[in-house]
Amino acid sequence: MLQYVFRRFLGAIVVIFAVSVVTFLIFQLAPALAHRSPVYYYVGKIPPLPAQLKLLEHRYGFDLPIWEQYLHYVKGILFGQTVSNGDTTLHCSAPCLGYSFRLNSSVNSLIGQALPVDLSLAIGASILWLVGGVAVGTISGLKPGSIFDRVGMTAALTAVSLPIFFTGPLLLLIFEYKLKWLPNLTYAPLTDDPVQWFKSLLLPWISLAFLFAALYARLTRANMMETMGEDFIRTARAKGLPRRTVVIRHGLRAALTPIVTIFGIDIGTLIGTAVITETVFNLHGLGFLLITAIRQSDLPIILGVTLIASIALVVANLVVDILYGIVDPRVSYA
Repeated sequence: MLQYVFRRFLGAIVVIFAVSVVTFLIFQLAPALAHRSPVYYYVGKIPPLPAQLKLLEHRYGFDLPIWEQYLHYVKGILFGQTVSNGDTTLHCSAPCLGYSFRLNSSVNSLIGQALPVDLSLAIGASILWLVGGVAVGTISGLKPGSIFDRVGMTAALTAVSLPIFFTGPLLLLIFEYKLKWLPNLTYAPLTDDPVQWFKSLLLPWISLAFLFAALYARLTRANMMETMGEDFIRTARAKGLPRRTVVIRHGLRAALTPIVTIFGIDIGTLIGTAVITETVFNLHGLGFLLITAIRQSDLPIILGVTLIASIALVVANLVVDILYGIVDPRVSYA
């Protein structure tokens, strides 16, 4: 088991390294396509004077070969770096993902403020869609063609067809403005006000869960119908095991393997990409931060958020690889 986890961990490290290289190259070479120096996307709203341009390019290391620029960027993450816009010089402590002179804040600080919003949104919504989707899919798979199956799959088909920008405003209209059950949905951190945190995220959780649970219900139903017809299920029944044991410990456990796969991908992808949900419910997460940075051409923030979102996806897939052996005993650790 430990050897299996160690190999997967080393593989994740290699992937993160590759992601960091590709991400850095994309955003460092992008200004060349606009025939502008990368300095213009680092120093803030006021472009540097021609006399300052060469000095800043040297200070940021943009006059070095691209591989040395990457090492300089990694060194900044590990040990910190000194940044300047020509007028102001600041030290960015490790781990330094850069400094935004447009927002007068380090990228790590901005990501540190936005990341808890995305984590709260992703974790809460994932619990709802996983429990709801798997429960509906399991019952439908055990009783195909029943009234519950038809109603559940019809609801799932309807839910997967409704985007967040439809269900989100509809929930706000009903519960905040009409019924007034959830007034003042301004986000508050969990450590500051747990009640307000829960109230502000309840409707976003439901909106996301409504969309994702539909896919999980349909996939679980198909897997359960296939699994319950396998030879090992018939063997378990022949042994006289209780129906609950056969369904949960043998049938559902084997059917959950693809569910674990898409669950890890969905969680990892949701970190930094829930832009529509954050916009509809006025949540200032990584998606909101990224869109703001794109509009302002703030390259350090764009690079930092992209890198963090990519790492989140890699880590989520690492967790999925480890969970395979727990969920499905047929997976080999060799």
